[in-house]
Amino acid sequence: MSNNIYSALLVLLLNLVYIENLFTQTWNFEKEKDGIKIYTRKEDDSNLKSFKAEVYLHTHLDKVYAMIGNIENVDWWDEDIKELKILSHKKNSFVHYYLAYDAPWPMADRDLCVQAHIKTDDEKGQRIVYTEPLLEVVPEKPNLIRIKKYWERWTIQDKGNDVIHITLEGFVDPAGSVPAWLYNMVITETPLKIIKGIKKRIELN
Repeated sequence: MSNNIYSALLVLLLNLVYIENLFTQTWNFEKEKDGIKIYTRKEDDSNLKSFKAEVYLHTHLDKVYAMIGNIENVDWWDEDIKELKILSHKKNSFVHYYLAYDAPWPMADRDLCVQAHIKTDDEKGQRIVYTEPLLEVVPEKPNLIRIKKYWERWTIQDKGNDVIHITLEGFVDPAGSVPAWLYNMVITETPLKIIKGIKKRIELN
């Protein structure tokens, strides 16, 4: 085996171990509201916390699939998004997109490039959408702070009898001069707001 192939396999193995450890770390329960449970945990090598939300919905699996991982349905996304541009995509496989956020005063607005990996297992009734930064694709803009440390993972699981379990996990370093204590104080509101938006739209349809 050549050194190049050996090195590539070693890097792949280390990445797989890192991802496995990332999603098996202990979460701390924070609160429950409207049937949505919120958790946080401290990320390694960071003063910032990541978040997790989970909820059970009585609905059809195809209704959830029509929203999460579907670039044609983004109406439920954060209302603070002021620009959204799809860079490339392959249906039910991946999406690359650019987002710009309208941050509350006195913070500067933010933007980021994202690549979303979509994996659907029809036999298990499960879809996983994992997103991470897409770097060096869109030039940084002088009036926006570029978010470069970010990850998010949706897990959608069919439990049978039209019961769907949705889990949202994520972490974002807002960059700039946002104090860690302020970020950690409000981070539980982010997943709560997102899941409530999905729940509301599903219940209306």
